[in-house]
Amino acid sequence: MRALVFDPFSGASGDMIVASLLDVGADKKRVVSSMESIKGVKVELRRVVKKGISSLKLDVLCQDSHTRKFQDITEELQSIRIEEEIKEEAIKIFEKLARAEARVHGVSIDEMHFHEIGAKDAMADVIGAVVAIKSLSPERILSLPANAGAGFVEMNHGLYPVPAPATSEILRDSKLLIKGGPIEKELLTPTGAAILSHFVNSSVNFLPQMRIEAVGYGAGSLELPFPNVLRALLGELDSMLLEDDVVILETNVDDITPEVLAHFAEDLMSSGALDVSVIPATMKKGRSGHLIRVIAKPHEISRISRKMVEDLGTLGIRILPVKHRLIAIRRIEKIRIELGGKEYEVSVKIASDLEGKVLGVSPEYEDCKRVHEETGIPLKDVMKLVEEFARSKWVQRT
Repeated sequence: MRALVFDPFSGASGDMIVASLLDVGADKKRVVSSMESIKGVKVELRRVVKKGISSLKLDVLCQDSHTRKFQDITEELQSIRIEEEIKEEAIKIFEKLARAEARVHGVSIDEMHFHEIGAKDAMADVIGAVVAIKSLSPERILSLPANAGAGFVEMNHGLYPVPAPATSEILRDSKLLIKGGPIEKELLTPTGAAILSHFVNSSVNFLPQMRIEAVGYGAGSLELPFPNVLRALLGELDSMLLEDDVVILETNVDDITPEVLAHFAEDLMSSGALDVSVIPATMKKGRSGHLIRVIAKPHEISRISRKMVEDLGTLGIRILPVKHRLIAIRRIEKIRIELGGKEYEVSVKIASDLEGKVLGVSPEYEDCKRVHEETGIPLKDVMKLVEEFARSKWVQRT
């Protein structure tokens, strides 16, 4: 699978994204001409060195200080002489920006006035990114966690915490992972966040197993203690599972009833744990007990450990660091199946790899139990029928 991987270790802005895509192999002539189709816009490209890394710097030159509404931007984009599909993608990205800004300011999307991100250079960056992505034609786009920066950023209405409010709103609805730092500067801009969130299919904590064909660096404007560049990698992604960063929390208990343990496991799963196991164990002096093992995300360690102590009465939690686990991409699909002359809707969990190949099909227990109770058909038969129907529907397609 041909994949594009963004590595925003120094954040991302619109111009950095376009430059990194050009440096990794996007059609330069096509991208620049599309950006310059906006009246009054001129694009300049030059190579610079950022802390020892040769990078491509993109500058959009234009005279433009107008504030615009979303409708103004839409009309201006519609008037440009470029392909319709490029216009549609660009408008979707600006709609993402407009909705984020509108939520921040408590107004409707039609009332929202853009300032910096409504200027022609931002419009050029968005169009350039869309055209560059189309030029490269990756089958999948991934991103490593983006460093957002820290501190405060000066905007039209004053000082705001990093990430900027609009950036935070965009990220709330995206698949991007971010982290603060490593310096008190704004590293991830609203335009950069909107472009990445629009295109990125999924975020990964580690560079996936892939054969790298090309590497590109898009330079930013800041001078930092580290290279202010956005790295883009293009290559063949191995047909593998996603990597996921997790930790294992463990404790031993010997004075908890089975009913309490069952409730604890169910409650912890519903409150954010990825998995909970209750394993019979022999404790000190031959007493019977249980090993409680919980799989969780690293940022949940404190909260889940506290809950384990409060609910189980244990005095200590062991934390077993795990570099990563491999997981299938999971999604829930709904199917309709006819049993006993009546149609029922049942949810099915579909597991697939990065290429979309279906690895497994699992009917949702509660839905199958409901069908069993209504029809009287044995639960194991309901689950088997649902799985067979789902396999015929999805496994055949791949």
